[in-house]
Amino acid sequence: ENLSSLGTPDLLGYNANGYFFTVELKVTRGNKLKFSAHQIAFHKTHPKNTFIIAEARGPRSSKLIYMFRGSRIMELVASGLKLEAYASGLEACCLELQKLGA
Repeated sequence: ENLSSLGTPDLLGYNANGYFFTVELKVTRGNKLKFSAHQIAFHKTHPKNTFIIAEARGPRSSKLIYMFRGSRIMELVASGLKLEAYASGLEACCLELQKLGA
């Protein structure tokens, strides 16, 4: 966690295209995702190049990974994982981040 700048996403990265992006990481056992007011403010202030990746841990240890655009944070807060994901599965999420700026 970054304590010097509250709300800053967990990952700051560049892909091979030199494209800068941020990723907030979340884990949930249900449908809802919890965000701090600072995290919401960050994504509302920086709607481009920001993403949220959520891992849903099910009862049989099934792990589903979803990626959402940061610009949709308010919809994500309201709908949780019922919101249609930008990408699903770890490989698909990685591929989308690699394609940015191409």
